[in-house]
Amino acid sequence: MVNLLPLPGDVSPAVRALGWEWAIEEACQNYVAKEAVQLAEGEAEILLQAADTLYDMLVQAIPDPISDDFLQKLAIPANLWAAVRHSWNDERHWHLYGRFDLALTADGPKLLEFNADTATSLPETAVVQWASLVAAGQGEEGQQANGLFECLEDQLRHWRGLNNDRQATLLLAYLPGSAEDEANCAVLAEAARTAGFADVYICPVDDMKVSVDGADRGVWAETVPGQWQKFDFLFKLVPWEILAEEEPDLTADFTNLLLTRDVIIANPAYGLLFQSKGLLAHLWEAFPHHPLLLEASRQPLAGHHVRKPLFGREGQNVAETQADGRAGAEVPGEFGNQPQLYQRWAELPTDAQGRRYQAGVFWAGEACAIGFRREAGLITNLSEFVPHVLV
Repeated sequence: MVNLLPLPGDVSPAVRALGWEWAIEEACQNYVAKEAVQLAEGEAEILLQAADTLYDMLVQAIPDPISDDFLQKLAIPANLWAAVRHSWNDERHWHLYGRFDLALTADGPKLLEFNADTATSLPETAVVQWASLVAAGQGEEGQQANGLFECLEDQLRHWRGLNNDRQATLLLAYLPGSAEDEANCAVLAEAARTAGFADVYICPVDDMKVSVDGADRGVWAETVPGQWQKFDFLFKLVPWEILAEEEPDLTADFTNLLLTRDVIIANPAYGLLFQSKGLLAHLWEAFPHHPLLLEASRQPLAGHHVRKPLFGREGQNVAETQADGRAGAEVPGEFGNQPQLYQRWAELPTDAQGRRYQAGVFWAGEACAIGFRREAGLITNLSEFVPHVLV
C-alpha cells in the first residue's frame, strides 16, 4: 500500500524563492499532485540500484558488431543505421540521460521500459517536487532521492570534455508549440551553463537551419534578429525515429554532419537501441528470468500481459490482455500500426483510493532521481506526477 503525505502550499512562489524561475511552467501545477509518496530509504536505494544494474545490462546486451539483423529486430529505421553504428563506436557521442519506468512489485522492482532518447518530466523531477516540499514547510525536514540536476551538469561537462576540439556552443531544439518540451530544455540549458557551455540557446526545431554545404556547413539558429550563430553541440527533444520517418532529408544531413564531427548530437543516435521496446525481448533472451525483468517477446504471450508498440510514446496504444485472454484496458493512440512487443503484466502498488503508482528513475551517468506517476488505469503521459519524501 502506498502511503501519502499531504503537501499544501503554492509551488510557484517556492520555485521562484529557490531561484529557479527558469523552471516555471504553468502546466506543471496542473498535474503535480498536492501530496507525496512516503518512500522508505531502503526502497529508494533498491530502485536506484535497479536502474544502475539495468543500464549495465542494456549496454552488455548490444552485440559487437551491430548486425543488420539486430537493427531490423529492433525496428530501427534503415536511414539511421549509419548514425547508430557511428555513435555507438565513438564514445565522444555520449548518452546524457534517460528515465527507467519501473514497477515496484511484491517481488521487487521490474523494468517496464526505458525512455532513452527524449525522456521528459525533468522540471517536475529536478525542481518542482522539491519545491513542493518547500512550499509545504517540509524543506528542512524532508529528504528526496533527487540529484538529477547535479548529475545532468556532470554529464554535460563530461560530454563537452570528450569533444573539446569543438566550440562550447549548445543549441537545444524542441517541437514547436510544446511548453512542456521547452521547459525540459530549460532545465538542460541551465545545467549546460553551469557545466561551462559558453553559448546556450533554446528554440523550436523549425527555427533551426542545417546545412551540409561549404562555409555554411553545420547547425545554425537566429539568436538575435538578423544574426545567425553556428552551434557545435545540439540537443534535440525530437525523437530520432520520428525524424527518420518524417524528415528523411534532415536525417541524412544530420548523419553527414555527425560523420565529419561538424555537430555532436545528444542524445546520440544509439539511444534508439535502448529506446526500442524490441530490446526488452532481447534482454529477456540475454538474461532469462533475471529478477529485474518481466518476460517479454515479439510473439503474443499466454496469461496476463500487455501489448506495446516498439516506438510508442506517452502510453499510447498500450493494451492489456487479461489472464483468461479477454481484452482489458487500452490507451488510444497513433502508433497502433507499429511492430508490437508483448510483456508480462506487472502489478503496480496502489493507494487507499485504488490508484496505481509507477516509479520513474532517472539515469544520468548513474541512477540519480525518483518520481512517481499515478492513475486509476494504465499510466500515460497525462497521468499525475507525484513527488516523494524519504522516511
